[in-house]
Amino acid sequence: MKALLLLENGMTFEGQGFGEPRDVLCEVVFNSAMCGYTELLTDPSYAGQGVVMTYPMIGNYGICYEDAEADHPWVEAFIVHSVSGIASNFRCDIDLDGYLKNNRIPGISGIDTRALTRCLRESGTMRGMLCFGDQIDRDEMKRKIAAHVVPNGVSQVSIRKPRDYGNGSVKVALLDYGTKENIIRSLTRRGCTVRRFPNDTPFEEIKAWNPDGVMLSNGPGDPQACVKEIAELKRVYQSGIPTFAICMGHQLMALSQGANTYKLKYGHRGINHPVKELKTNRVYITSQNHGYVVDAGTIDSSIAEVSYVSMNDQSVEGLDYKNGRVFSVQFHPEACSGPLDTGFLFDRFMDLMGGGRV
Repeated sequence: MKALLLLENGMTFEGQGFGEPRDVLCEVVFNSAMCGYTELLTDPSYAGQGVVMTYPMIGNYGICYEDAEADHPWVEAFIVHSVSGIASNFRCDIDLDGYLKNNRIPGISGIDTRALTRCLRESGTMRGMLCFGDQIDRDEMKRKIAAHVVPNGVSQVSIRKPRDYGNGSVKVALLDYGTKENIIRSLTRRGCTVRRFPNDTPFEEIKAWNPDGVMLSNGPGDPQACVKEIAELKRVYQSGIPTFAICMGHQLMALSQGANTYKLKYGHRGINHPVKELKTNRVYITSQNHGYVVDAGTIDSSIAEVSYVSMNDQSVEGLDYKNGRVFSVQFHPEACSGPLDTGFLFDRFMDLMGGGRV
């Protein structure tokens, strides 16, 4: 079936549809990873977004459910140059096209993803619409794109009731802003019992569980829209409970302590982003997925110091708080697929909670 992607700047890309032939509005972003599309599709941080893959061939090893970061995909649309018609992998559970159809996710292939990525790099992330069929009304698409408001996705992706994982001796309260499953696996593997709380849980409820530490997860959207969450994190910080924050959680903790955030032109999305640790000058290759960052010029030096920076644009990639009980990173140390060399940050969190290492 014919498919058409229209961007808000008027650029169009014609190709072939795959997955579910369903018209959608989305925020169009690109990801530079060569693999790991199962994890990408199921990452809640992509809620509301149509993801362009810069690597040309996608789907050749199919979908392995064990690698998923959630029980269903969160992307709004999947945009590729070429989708493989054959899935060759002994771990494959289903091919990419079938997986998208089962979950009603539309896709488009056969377009020039290099040109599309260049457009996003030059003009920035923008709204778009994907439509299917032989008779597509482009004027109507333009009207819908102009009226589309990218939603704040945290409340959309968070769980509704607390949920427990593992049976270890160290208790971690995980605030769910769009948690990737591998954050939970990284904690339970180190001997933690994890209670996953909804994003808007009052601090009193968290404290009543008597956790040894608090974990703040990744998530989608503009962190400044999370007014209630930011207010509760002020109380988490004041409590002195050891806290480790990733991605959205990193941004929300910074906002709770008076810093500001801003939107990047086209974001950091991929598994190949170099980050430098300032204390050691060591560079790590990290997995990232975010469109906002903490503004370095707004960080109160009496409260926190920058611990990591991006080697690509020098933006803030981590903060250490002066109370010695809170630290955060913008990248994903739990990433799978992706590099594993920043997994030591979970060990640091365990040490901070007095739980030792496994």
